[in-house]
Amino acid sequence: MQAETIKITGMTCNHCVKSVEDAIKQLPADKYEVKIGSLYVEYDQAKLTKQQIIKTIEESGYEVIQ
Repeated sequence: MQAETIKITGMTCNHCVKSVEDAIKQLPADKYEVKIGSLYVEYDQAKLTKQQIIKTIEESGYEVIQ
């Protein structure tokens, strides 16, 4: 099990949080919590990679700070 906190720019409101949540819940993540400016996620590395998570966030219209 891998746990990550990913910083996200461009999120300014609860609508932004919902947009990211809606995208992340499509992934096989075990647990996640989205807040304005960040995502905490726990996942099985055999099912999901950090790059897939980042790509999903970016496809939602936000930028990941690495």
